[in-house]
Amino acid sequence: MDVHEVIEKTVAGLGYQLVDVERSQRGSVLRVFIDKPEKPRGVDIEDCALVSNQLSRVLIVEDIDYDRLEVSSPGLDRPLKKEADYERFAGSEISLKLRLPLAGRRNFSGQLVGVQDGRIRLRSDSGEFEFDLSDIDKARLIPRYELTKSNDKQV
Repeated sequence: MDVHEVIEKTVAGLGYQLVDVERSQRGSVLRVFIDKPEKPRGVDIEDCALVSNQLSRVLIVEDIDYDRLEVSSPGLDRPLKKEADYERFAGSEISLKLRLPLAGRRNFSGQLVGVQDGRIRLRSDSGEFEFDLSDIDKARLIPRYELTKSNDKQV
């Protein structure tokens, strides 16, 4: 089993979703990004500690070489990697970069309309676009910040 499979199996077994795995160029740092869709405010430090402790043990047993393990949430600008991510975040604002240019452009942003049969639809100020998932190099959510009032002052 490769490192990605080991991590995905362990994270899923703990009830979390694996968002991404990154290895530093020298392979010494292993970064794992997790999510838990059922938690409206996202994963917290306790979730990360739980997953980190379990992964540390599993990686030793599986004899996977690394110097440092980092487990964290994917952040507000979370990457979209799998088709399920595009389904879950339909209606959200995203930015994406294509592997090859389409009509002279590689970068697009707008509202994710949805995904069907491996193709996503994106609505932007310049129209509606459709892309094959395989053509997308990177895609991320664009964070929306809600400003609340405190004593009639915006915070």
